[in-house]
Amino acid sequence: MRTVAVNGVALKVALAGAGPALLLLHGFPHTWELWRAVIGPLARRHRVIAPDMRWLATGQEASMGEPTGAGYDAATLARDAECLLEALGATRAAVVGIDAGAPPAFLLALRRPDLVRRLVLMESLLGGLPSGGTGGGQPTASGPPWWFGFHSEPGLAESVLTGHEDRYIGWFLDQGTLGRGVPTALREAFIAAYTGEDALCRAFAYYRALPDSARQLRDAAATARLTMPTMAVGAHPVGAALEQQLHPIADDLIGHVLEDCGHIIPLDRPEALLALLQPFLAADITT
Repeated sequence: MRTVAVNGVALKVALAGAGPALLLLHGFPHTWELWRAVIGPLARRHRVIAPDMRWLATGQEASMGEPTGAGYDAATLARDAECLLEALGATRAAVVGIDAGAPPAFLLALRRPDLVRRLVLMESLLGGLPSGGTGGGQPTASGPPWWFGFHSEPGLAESVLTGHEDRYIGWFLDQGTLGRGVPTALREAFIAAYTGEDALCRAFAYYRALPDSARQLRDAAATARLTMPTMAVGAHPVGAALEQQLHPIADDLIGHVLEDCGHIIPLDRPEALLALLQPFLAADITT
């Protein structure tokens, strides 16, 4: 574990292995520990870099707890990732993003194809792209889930949920594993990371920035393409929708949908995920 100062915040980062860099970006309500079950196998051939995302960071910008979402847009998160790779001396990296980690991974790949060697996006729809939103940048083809609106209202969700974080975060973990749940220690770590009004406010700032993020993704996709090998992985509920979004702008795209798998793929079906990730990420690695 290291703490790395990047882009005005201090990110806690898990590092493992050696070889080509592999950056893993989690979503909500996760921490870097989302990847615990897959880091070991991936580290056999890669230098795995798994940071906490900005809303879990420390530092002047992170501690502001912006109720409007300022500073938590996809471009800022992509810049965090870029600066982190630079700080760790990685000049080329494979990038994997799930849920809220997918839009910054996508934007980083569009803006820095020289940096992103391979791209994997999972269980997210990209607001601003066709079929990716309803005009407000909130990502589902059939309208955003109920919590998108709840989280997006400045100051509301954190004032309601403070003191009830265990039930709320626990609900997402149960839903995201189709009721199978996650190990107790991991569940407690996620709940602890999102406990307190300021912690919740920073997490919900991501949702409040979705309109800005959607505009950033739309503008970037209008002038650039995904030129690196790209893989879209869906489960429940996104399925093949992300792959369909990426088809018009990706030069080399493969898609997979994991059956009987919840939204939190690295926790619910880590073996099935590794069966997809390992050969894809290692396809052009020479030993």
